[in-house]
Amino acid sequence: MNKDQIKGKAENIKGRVKEAAGALTGSKQRQAEGLIDRVQGAAREKVGQARHDAARRIDGSDKA
Repeated sequence: MNKDQIKGKAENIKGRVKEAAGALTGSKQRQAEGLIDRVQGAAREKVGQARHDAARRIDGSDKA
């Protein structure tokens, strides 16, 4: 797991908390902010996974 994956997970969790807080308080703006954070976090996780996969392929091809 690399930094992008970890930060992406953290953003995703932050977004979920914001969404829940918005739902409890009736704040549509806070819910929207939470959704944005979740989407950004998911995207960052995917970037991190792609980097991780690419690094593994490079390391594997160097050894062959």
